[in-house]
This record gives sequence, structure tokens and C-alpha cells, in this order.
Amino acid sequence: MIGTWIIAIIMWFISGLAEMDFSYQGNIDALESAHISSEVEENAVKQLLTRLIPDRAEQFIIKVNNHLDDIDYFQIESGDDKVIITGTRGYAASAGVYHYLKYFCGCHIAWSGSQLNLPKVLPKPAKPLKIKFNDKYRYYQNVCTSSYSYVWWAWERWEQEIDWMALNGINLALAFTAQEAIFAKVFKELNFTDHDINVFFTGPAFLAWNRMGNIQAWVGPLTENWHELQIKLQHRILKRMRDFGMTPVLPAFSGRVVPAFKRVFPNASTTYLNKTWGHFQPPYTFVTFLEPTDPLFMKIGVKFLNTYIKEFGTNHIYNVDLFNEMPPPSNDTVYLQSCAKSAFKTLVAADPKAIWMIQGWMFYSDPQIWKPSQVKAFLLAVPLGKMIVLDLQSELYPQYQNLESYYGQPFIWCMLHNYGGVTGLYGSLENVNKGPFEGRTFKGSTMIGTGITPEGIETNDIVYELMNEMAWRKHPVDLENWLNNYSLRRYGNHSSNLVQALYYLKRSVYNATVPYRNHGKYILIRRPSLKQKP
Repeated sequence: MIGTWIIAIIMWFISGLAEMDFSYQGNIDALESAHISSEVEENAVKQLLTRLIPDRAEQFIIKVNNHLDDIDYFQIESGDDKVIITGTRGYAASAGVYHYLKYFCGCHIAWSGSQLNLPKVLPKPAKPLKIKFNDKYRYYQNVCTSSYSYVWWAWERWEQEIDWMALNGINLALAFTAQEAIFAKVFKELNFTDHDINVFFTGPAFLAWNRMGNIQAWVGPLTENWHELQIKLQHRILKRMRDFGMTPVLPAFSGRVVPAFKRVFPNASTTYLNKTWGHFQPPYTFVTFLEPTDPLFMKIGVKFLNTYIKEFGTNHIYNVDLFNEMPPPSNDTVYLQSCAKSAFKTLVAADPKAIWMIQGWMFYSDPQIWKPSQVKAFLLAVPLGKMIVLDLQSELYPQYQNLESYYGQPFIWCMLHNYGGVTGLYGSLENVNKGPFEGRTFKGSTMIGTGITPEGIETNDIVYELMNEMAWRKHPVDLENWLNNYSLRRYGNHSSNLVQALYYLKRSVYNATVPYRNHGKYILIRRPSLKQKP
């Protein structure tokens, strides 16, 4: 019976391949976030305005027309004594709102606070201003951000974050909340006990590393109440993102299974990718990894996605990182190719429209394993255009140049910036100002977007403000002029001393052109120790 089922899946997949467009741009352009009605997206932007500037929201007219153009843009104009902002999607119109507030009203919106002292009479554009985004996608989040920054957020804080995303034109973002509730349900249906599951999941603050397969059980287990609250929260997160027209990137099965897996499936092909990650010791390490080539991988992966989609719906882009900071059992090209093929087959078996997104961090962090031939074998196991690679820290460690633009797979130029949620002043303004343009013009470039991928957020607003503008800027900015304007918007008044201070910071802490991963480990915020040195 199982053999017949597997043969049917294989035959279906082969027949599907014959109909695929192997042009990466064709596939990516064909993929659109589920088109909520223009009215819903317009209302989402109007409600954002009400939250942001409640006393002035009625002075704006918001229009969303997702049939205007293939490339997102927004337009700012005036009519009937009101400011009219039109966008191709809700997030594009929201970006138009922020552009107007920034460059017509001198306002500023950031994690650390906002300056929204609008003029008594709203400025009206002399003629329509149309700004087109450069790429298809503006991406947001790192798989670690959920633990370093989001873990204890309730809806009120999530609402603020999604507003910030929309205002910055972000249209593609991870949505990882509540996946453990779905995995728990799947594992129970596979005859694992509550105890089996409890000694697998970590506590909430460490779920990022549980999902990557680094650790298990640490400060666990998760309670049923936690699962219920997270499911309710995820429904609200996804609804709001979709109301703005955004595409949530959803989780999928990456091979991490409960420690008792062999008890139920004694013939399964499993291994341990890293036995002592981060100096953790058993039972918190030795996370069981189910080989992607084992038929059970597809069975569990399809079951998970079917269950997840039934609960939350889908926008067809999924994140699966098989070997993120975890060495594969072998770097044989045939093995790596077979892993990628199996992972992708699993996705399309559950969702024929599936696009696989991966973090390309492993290609930098494990260069002895991921040599060009290994990377090529892994990436080209998936039809071109059916995978998106996040070039995770392009501002300091761009990999697309060394890997021939990911051998034809589309990639997103990302600024990582923050490791571990550290809070010190730090950034690479010059690199951010130039790098995305270099990525687009690189020979044979398959770049389809810009992104921000911090491990932790709510620091260094200035760096993220500049990076988000790279999505629509047509050439690098004059940084001193930009800093002058930034200072005025952020603080609401001109100060020559403040501007001069920003110039100094630009030449020092915000000029990190040499890779330095341990930034922010300042003695004042480190754990107390008699051995610490400045």
C-alpha cells in the first residue's frame, strides 16, 4: 500500500515537471500573494492611518489598484483639498503614506519612537509624484528574530510591527508563530506521547534553535495554553499581513523529530547533525534528524503542511533550512542533491504552487562543506525559479558573487546587521548605500529583492531606515545630505551639533566595512565577571 502511494506521488511529480516554466523570472513573477480585494487593502491602510495620526487621517484618500502595474509603486497627489495616495497593493500605499510623512511633513517612524508633528496645513504636491520599487520583493526577518525579539509579544506589539512593515513597503516576511502547535498535533497522530513531545520542544525563548535542530527540551516543555494562545495570535498576524497584501513565508518540515522517533519507526533513517551545539550537553543536544531521502520525510512533511494549511491557509512560499549552522552528514554532491530534491518534492506534494525559500547563511558559515560544487548540486536540484535564496548578510558577506548568482536561482540582497540582539551602535551605511545596486548589475544577476534579516531588532534605527529606502532609490544617496535630513525628521528640529555628531558616527561605528561579528559586546551590558575587559 505504501509503495503504491509513493509511486503515485513520483508519477504525479514527474508529470508536473513537464509543465513547469524553468525560467526563474517567469515563475517568480507568476507567484502573487493571495489577492484580497482592493477594498480590504484600502481599509487596512486607512486603519493604519487612524492608529498613526488619528486627528489627521480624514485628510487622506487611499486608493489600491492591484491591476495598475506588474512592479509595485505608489503615487502621491492632491485633490479635493486632500492628499491622495495610490498604491498597487496595500503595503505599497502604506509606503506612500510614510514617504509623504517623511519627505513632505518632516516626520519619522521607528522602533525607538516616532516624531509626528505634522504641519497645521498638510502640504499638497504641485504635481503627482510616482515612485516605483526596484524589485519584486522587500523581505523581512531572520529565523532567530522570533526568539531574540518577538517571543513574548502580544497582539498589540505585533500590530505595531506589521504597521512598520507596511510603512516600509515590506511585502514578504516570515510568519513562524504557532508552528509547534501544529507539529504537536502531527506527532500525536503519529502515535507519539505527550512525554515524547515535551522532551523535544524547548521553552518559548529558545524555539528558534529548536526549529534549527540545535537543541531540544531546554527550559521546556510548552504548555497547551501556550499553543492555544499562539494559534490565536498567528491567525491575527496572518490576517493583518494578508489584509495589507503581504506574502507570509510559512514554516515547513525540515527533518527535526522527537527523540523517541525510532521507537515508533524503528527502520527510519535518522542521524544527529551536531552533538554538542553551543556547548550544550545531552539531553539537550543529539537532536534527531530524519534523512530527507527517507519516505517518512515526505509523509510527515506533507502531513504537517496539510494540517498547517487547513488551520492557517497558505500563500505558497515556505522556509525550509535543512542544514542551517548544522553540518550535513555528508558533503557528497549526490547526497546533497538528493536531500534538496526530496525536500522540494515534499513541498509540492502538499502544495503544487510551493516556492522554497532558504537562508543562504550555511554557504558562508560552513565553507569547508559548502564549496561551489556542493552549493550548485543542492540549488539545481530544484527547478529554477522554484527556490528563493536569502543572501543573508550581503552588506558584509555577499555570497552571490562567489556562487555565480546562485547558479540561476533568484536571490534577495539582505542586510543582516544584528547578531544576537546586541544593542550597541553599529552599522555599514556605505555598504548598504551601494551594495543593492551592485547586486542588481552583477553579471547574470538573479536578484529579485532587498531584505533585512536581523537576528534582533529595535536597535540602530538609522541603518534600517537607509536600507529600506534602497528598495526604491534609483542610485546611492549622498550620505551627508541624507543624514542631515534624517536628523531633522527624527528630532523635529535642526541642530548643527547633532548633524556633526551623525557625521562622526558615519565615519566610525556606522562605517563597519571590515566584518566584525562580535559588535555590541560592550562591557556595560555583558554578564558580570571578574575576567571582563573593555
